[in-house]
Amino acid sequence: MPPAAYRSVVLLLWALAVNATIACRGLFWDGSPFMVNILDLGQVHDFYTARAHVDWVTQLPLLLLSELGVRDTRLLAMVYSAALFGLPTGLYHFALARVKDDAVLLGIVIAVIAAVYLPTCFFIIGEYNTTYAAVVAAMAVTLTPGPRRLGDAVLLCLLGLLCVRSYETMVYLGPLVVAAIVWSMRKEDDPWVRGLSVIAAMAFLAAAAVAAVAIVDYWNHPHFVKVRAMSFDFWQNLQFVIPLIGLAISAAIALVRPSWLQGRGPPLVIAIAATALALSPWYRLVYEHSILYPPAHYLARQAAGVVLAVLVICMWLHVAWQRRPPKVFTILRLPAVSRRLVLAMTALLLAAAVPDVALTGLWSDYLARMRTLVDTREGAIRARDLPLLDWPDKLFAQDWSLPAMSALVSRTPGHAFVLADKDYLSNPPFDPACGTMPHLKGYGWGS
Repeated sequence: MPPAAYRSVVLLLWALAVNATIACRGLFWDGSPFMVNILDLGQVHDFYTARAHVDWVTQLPLLLLSELGVRDTRLLAMVYSAALFGLPTGLYHFALARVKDDAVLLGIVIAVIAAVYLPTCFFIIGEYNTTYAAVVAAMAVTLTPGPRRLGDAVLLCLLGLLCVRSYETMVYLGPLVVAAIVWSMRKEDDPWVRGLSVIAAMAFLAAAAVAAVAIVDYWNHPHFVKVRAMSFDFWQNLQFVIPLIGLAISAAIALVRPSWLQGRGPPLVIAIAATALALSPWYRLVYEHSILYPPAHYLARQAAGVVLAVLVICMWLHVAWQRRPPKVFTILRLPAVSRRLVLAMTALLLAAAVPDVALTGLWSDYLARMRTLVDTREGAIRARDLPLLDWPDKLFAQDWSLPAMSALVSRTPGHAFVLADKDYLSNPPFDPACGTMPHLKGYGWGS
């Protein structure tokens, strides 16, 4: 496979991460109260211990700069955003680098980025973003053994440690990685590599156990009851549904008629999906309710986990099923077909970047309006008197995180706050500390 596609994907992936960092997208929704609590309390905000490992890694740079005396909340917000976006981006970059010599694996990893990561990463504060990237990186290492097998085993241990306390979807993703690691050990004769591989497998198994315990413990929690009820609302996320439909149609036809992969059908289907995805920011001009909706990234995270599991299984089957493989694998492995797969997935990724950039621009404008508001007003500002339910502000406003957001973007936090009229019972934050008034003494935007 020519390196152009790989390099283009990597460049685009990091460009999107830099763009999101400059725009301080880490402040979206829960990100604002999380950052306020870190700065006010001087400690990591790991209230949900089942996800603590991801929180520690992504919050440590922010906490260190705060301890060193940095008080510019804009700079701190950029650092926080850089950690939140940089970790999954780095893991996906690593996965791409590991599989770049296998066009089929490369195409699948690009598909994960286009159909799983970008459609759910506006809610970057969600630990699932890093969890999914870590799973893909672990599978890439497991399925593409390199010359430094001992180093690979150590890396798998580190990824497993990260995932031990990461996200509830590890309840099914963890066993998948464990099974792949055990499969990869069947011909390993180095005792150190085998030993470390066993430790890595145990770590991913522990991740599944922690996820299972968390699910049981919080099964009847009001927040989780609400989350389960919204599991099938992923259809509200155009950025997720459009590429999913294109991939599902292509996969279904290929399973029934494998020879279809050798024709113009797959590129045509993906081209239609890519075009529809690239045009999605402008659908509201035709139908006002057809909008890109960042909160829907949160709604689609569970369905995205299922899609990821399917794609990870496809990676494993492609590598493992060498004897008498199904015809669909035989055809997919043909150089011409696998090359078209990579090009098609790259086109889908380029299309997925369009709504991501569009939403980032709208988010930057929203922050600018919020800064102007709190820097020119005093005291409590009632949210109901603001156009927060109008487009585009309704894409980003969340009632209980408004005080934190308004404090973080203010030159003088505490001078003015945006407050929502609510009873704090109908839509409470999962962590009560996130609904409190921020202090941020000595901090300021641009100070």
